[in-house]
Amino acid sequence: MPVLTADDIDFALYERETDAKRKVRPAAEWVQELIDRIGTTAKEKRAVMPWRKTHKLIQFRPGEVTLWGGANGNGKSLVTGQIALSLVAQDERVCVASFEMKPIKTLERMARQWSNFNPGDPAFHGMSEATDQLRDVYGQFRDWTQKTLWLYDQQGTVTAHQVCAVARYCAKELGVSHFFIDSLMKCVAGEDDYNGQKAFVDELTAIARDHQIHVHLVHHIRKPANESHVPNKYDYKGTGAIVDQVDNIISVWRNKDKEKNRSAGKMVSEMEPDTKLICDKQRNGEWEGIIGLWYEANSQQFVASAGDEPMVLYRHPEE
Repeated sequence: MPVLTADDIDFALYERETDAKRKVRPAAEWVQELIDRIGTTAKEKRAVMPWRKTHKLIQFRPGEVTLWGGANGNGKSLVTGQIALSLVAQDERVCVASFEMKPIKTLERMARQWSNFNPGDPAFHGMSEATDQLRDVYGQFRDWTQKTLWLYDQQGTVTAHQVCAVARYCAKELGVSHFFIDSLMKCVAGEDDYNGQKAFVDELTAIARDHQIHVHLVHHIRKPANESHVPNKYDYKGTGAIVDQVDNIISVWRNKDKEKNRSAGKMVSEMEPDTKLICDKQRNGEWEGIIGLWYEANSQQFVASAGDEPMVLYRHPEE
């Protein structure tokens, strides 16, 4: 899978806003589009999460922005990484722009989720068979992601203009349909830069709409009073305008109380989810609510029910 860098690509060419001239169209063109829709049974293009139980609840539509949030260490990157792999399996083209993790580390984690092969498993320590198998897994993963998965190589702080330029480049030149940004705060001056945050998210919504891509924006919530607090859309850091601008809001919550009780030898209910996805907003969908998931440690996947085997992420989730 290619890694995008500023050394190889002149992203400055893509920093300009979309030409306003293309946005002004005669009303007759829109009316014709309404006429063309009459009698057609074509389904609206959308992508889904890997878990079958979510397919009728949440969809990722072209032209939208989804805000992903949660407290530090609650699994946002693991969840979005698994979703990115599932999107590739749906013939979507994906780019991940993580400013908090190097591409090699991101790919190591995604390859583990994809293959259910844990190179750190003590059972394989020092065994040549494990090394050979890992080399084979990485080779298969490389082939599977060719022309479907890209990563933007930039760690630390980056400007909003740079990120928007990369998103435009990916949409126009690579045909990327899902663009992941991790995280919002790495793209603005700081937590108190309300105007910068609002302007950045506003530009992302314009890019998603103009290029008909789906932007996944990872954000952080304020530190909760306790770890039992299940976040909602009012817990997000920065300006409150963000939650109004985006189309969908999904928060990730990790059940740390369950983990602590298990570690202390206390009885826990395995029917209680390890993780919850909280959908607080879905502008073009009807459902909002909570989805429970269970963590499978060897693969670092999240599965739909307690005791489920790891998912086959190289197949379309609706097969």
